[in-house]
Amino acid sequence: MRPLPERIRAGDILVGDGAWGTLLMARGLAAGQPPETFNLSRPEVIEDVARLYLVAGADVITTNTFGGSPVRLRLHSLQDQVEAINRSAVEAARRAVGSRAYVSGSIGPSGRLLKPYGDLDPGELVESFAVQAQALAQAGVDLFCIETMTDLVEAQIAVRAARAAGPELPIVATMTFEPTRRGFFTVMGVSVEQASRGLAEAGADLVGSNCGNGVDAMVAVARAFHDCSSLPLAIQANAGLPETVEGALVYGETPEQFGAAVPAFIDAGVQLVGGCCGTTPAHVRAMRDAVSRAARS
Repeated sequence: MRPLPERIRAGDILVGDGAWGTLLMARGLAAGQPPETFNLSRPEVIEDVARLYLVAGADVITTNTFGGSPVRLRLHSLQDQVEAINRSAVEAARRAVGSRAYVSGSIGPSGRLLKPYGDLDPGELVESFAVQAQALAQAGVDLFCIETMTDLVEAQIAVRAARAAGPELPIVATMTFEPTRRGFFTVMGVSVEQASRGLAEAGADLVGSNCGNGVDAMVAVARAFHDCSSLPLAIQANAGLPETVEGALVYGETPEQFGAAVPAFIDAGVQLVGGCCGTTPAHVRAMRDAVSRAARS
């Protein structure tokens, strides 16, 4: 593969993977069980999911490390296994994709609120993200993905930790927004413009949004980013908002809807398009086909 920064500079449109939790639950992950435990106990499952997304056409495969920081793992008494959890996830993804896709080191929020809104000291969070980012970099990720952030300060800390751990590695940084009458804001009150500016200042190479919205709302989010950012954009939409059907969460947006939204994402400057909650390899395949059609036109 060509180096990822080179492809971004050339204007290539890359396809990301989709949801992991849904596929892991279908393979035995229990309700309330941290997905990261599968990295150690069932790495073959992690490898299998990564391979499914590769076959579907993803250029970028995310590691199963969303909750792999020490602060987040402490919620499950797993903080002593940070290095092993992150390394195993990268190794499983690499076994699945080899050099046919980029392995993206996922770093999600800590699950706690920073002072003064909560009890988490900023210094502890800095150290936590630094430990995870270093573990991912040493294991050989091709890029970092700071995702599902709602607090801009926390997101910036994670971006800076990733930059320090892998100075040469691209960083994708995405936040989760909700629609309001005044535009899109995170639950912590961060606007798209504030996110765009703050993530860029921290050192992100691609900015954008994941989770929280289906494709139609995410097209609007992408356009809002396009209006205030000069950086390439990354968007990973949910398959709509979940509904409870016979006790199970069901996401209603189809692969066809995701494929149909790709031209609008491209027009808005999106260079990495993937899926979040509720999406499957079928959604990724639909996006892959749409990106390929756009490249030929």
